[in-house]
Amino acid sequence: MKFVAEINVMPLKALLDPQGKAVTAGMKNMGLPEITNVRIGKHISLEVEADSENEAAKKVESACKNLLANPIMEYFEFEIQKV
Repeated sequence: MKFVAEINVMPLKALLDPQGKAVTAGMKNMGLPEITNVRIGKHISLEVEADSENEAAKKVESACKNLLANPIMEYFEFEIQKV
């Protein structure tokens, strides 16, 4: 079976996010001071072949832990759907 995983990788909340801070400052300069606390991350979409949704989730989690996210600085979350 084929599954699609939608993964979000974000900086840990306890860490400074320089990109987010720069965008927040830019919002104020654009006249949008009501937009605050911007955090910048990445979104990854991938397909995975697996016998079950549970097996697909294990493969995606392994990919996230070992390659797609840096656990020292980032956390991840994902959703899986059967194609």
